[in-house]
Amino acid sequence: MSQRTLLRRICRVAVVLQSCLIAFLLLSCGSTDEGVVLPLSDGKRSVADETAVDLERALSLAGDNRAELEKVLRHYVDQGDPKKLEAARFLIANMDGHGYTVAAFYDKDRNEIAFDALDYSGYGEAQAAFDILEKKHGTIDYKRKRFDKDLETITADYLIENIDLAFKVWRERPWAAKLSFDAFCNFVLPYRGSNEPLNSWRGACMEKFDDLAARMKDSADIIEAGGIINGTAHGWVGFDSLYYLHPTDQGYDEMMERRKGRCEDISNMVGYAMRANAVPCSADYTPHWANRDNNHAWEVRLDENGQGRAGLSNRAAKIYRKMFAIQKGNLGCIKSENEEVPRWLSGKSYRDVTAQYMETTDVTIALETEVPEKARFAYICVFNGGEWRAIHWGTIENGGVTFSDMGRSIAYLPAYYVNKELVPAAPPFILTGEGKVRTLRADFESKPGLAIEIIATTPKTPDADTRIERPMIRVKPGKAHQLFIWKNGWEPLGKKIAGDDPVAFESIPPGGLYWLVQEESRRLERIFTIEDGKQVWW
Repeated sequence: MSQRTLLRRICRVAVVLQSCLIAFLLLSCGSTDEGVVLPLSDGKRSVADETAVDLERALSLAGDNRAELEKVLRHYVDQGDPKKLEAARFLIANMDGHGYTVAAFYDKDRNEIAFDALDYSGYGEAQAAFDILEKKHGTIDYKRKRFDKDLETITADYLIENIDLAFKVWRERPWAAKLSFDAFCNFVLPYRGSNEPLNSWRGACMEKFDDLAARMKDSADIIEAGGIINGTAHGWVGFDSLYYLHPTDQGYDEMMERRKGRCEDISNMVGYAMRANAVPCSADYTPHWANRDNNHAWEVRLDENGQGRAGLSNRAAKIYRKMFAIQKGNLGCIKSENEEVPRWLSGKSYRDVTAQYMETTDVTIALETEVPEKARFAYICVFNGGEWRAIHWGTIENGGVTFSDMGRSIAYLPAYYVNKELVPAAPPFILTGEGKVRTLRADFESKPGLAIEIIATTPKTPDADTRIERPMIRVKPGKAHQLFIWKNGWEPLGKKIAGDDPVAFESIPPGGLYWLVQEESRRLERIFTIEDGKQVWW
């Protein structure tokens, strides 16, 4: 072994041992400034132990990029700033799973379909072109094409710049004086918002608010500071529905050039401005609205302890907060390596904050269909985009499952996940505004059944992105409309061609869940129950 190689290995061991030693002497990012020794988290291993293990695991996953990450640790050991060293350890230990995702469109056979929404002048033109592609290739959806892992690609220079600038504002901005180290690590320090390409945004965003303290009524008020920054940064990127068809997240440089994006981009941009100026901020999101199609993400300003919420424009079953730190209670951390779960639920870096927004209920359901072999988890779904979509999970125990902190006044379906598909596990149900479960079990024996006249397939709903209310979609004269009822799947009840009058159906089994779909539509119509002879939308 050459002397140079030997010295390199000695340095590597030294920096790891030194950083591990410091971890035992200092608190993790949940620490106070005094640096007292942590209590045991489980009676066996302290949080400092956990951090050291997570750090070494991350370094081992970095492969050839390990030297870059160790350079960051060595830099702060040499600098003698224990807080910055602990911040670097926090970022690296929790970096697994973060990276830049390039998305592309694929047909059901996983053939890539060439399509770039930015080649078109607007959403309408792009959607029309996309519809033509779907007629030719069948259903098209976007999937991950490439994922550049931060552990394998991030540079020491980028991380050091990010850490130094974050500490500069935390230590200098007057409103950050009471900001806890835990809130700083989780909601100021992170260098990315979602899966966007990495750009150096901190310096530029800091400069834009260098005079903010002088403009404030109370320069120590973190809420006032956040309000001013939020109001300004929202003007940097405008919403454009065209970007619904551009699923790759934009980076800071792209957004500053194009000045347009979807809700994910906008929340990232506002987050950059907040974090660059020591205002704790995160992005909350609902993966699937519960009373309409689509999803939504939005920035949320937090207090000095990392708590906060924003307003809701639609009904949400679940609200999650993006976290940089790995949340070890998440399904992605609990499941075994080969265990299949719905893709987005396999994430490790989000936190359930539904209870910060609304009254919730823990829902316990008896599973009525046979539990698949080796299945450990069941899922609770909302109806969104013409299908049931998993929104949360629970562990199967004694033939039942409990789903925690569920939003109320929503229709749900319990399900299993088998061969990458959701399979009904019990009948759908309504969780009422009072937190009671009302099972929707159609009575096919009841005679003569219900009669109903239907004038619309979709109610009017707010749109969180455009901030314009979507109008009610009425039945279209001359078009055939198919009525479905849920019976462990959607079963047709009849088809009628709409005239000038409402579409009328008779002898409908009562007590069920229904869905009226217009012929050749995109199947985005809403489900409903029939109560006192009228539609009640869900």
